[in-house]
Amino acid sequence: MPDSPYTIPDQTRIGHVHLKVADLDRALAFYRDLLGFSLITMYGKEAAFISAGGYHHHIGLNTWYSKDAPPAPKRSAGLFHTAILYPTRRDLAVALQRLVDAKYPITGASDHGVSEAIYLNDPDQNGVELYWDRPREQWPLKPDDSIEMYTKPLDLKGLLELVEAGS
Repeated sequence: MPDSPYTIPDQTRIGHVHLKVADLDRALAFYRDLLGFSLITMYGKEAAFISAGGYHHHIGLNTWYSKDAPPAPKRSAGLFHTAILYPTRRDLAVALQRLVDAKYPITGASDHGVSEAIYLNDPDQNGVELYWDRPREQWPLKPDDSIEMYTKPLDLKGLLELVEAGS
């Protein structure tokens, strides 16, 4: 037995999420048309693979077991949300502006110290978090140097001003 527990390699990343959806066209209207992901390929008429930047896929959408099904019960085990990381604060602001322009409902908006996040549900009621990370050197720390994460209201007006300013 090793002396220390195994830890996953530092460079490990979560590569993609695959979601069961009730209506593939409706899901594509949200993820592709509203959020801006690119359609990479279709797998027949039952699945679509979408991405940012030409990756083979960041999100898979399928109706294999879920065509025309109701959303999963809110109070059940399963995926809480899919988190989509934007490269800059302005990119997050542009995403928020697109939601506002489309009158798409958000369910929350939080400043977590390490990040700023907007929460919403996709058409199948899967949780979605749109966020950007502050630079690591700006992350708040506790006296013992561990990360101090919190949940405070996000200044949505201030975020949208980035879009207006064009910066």
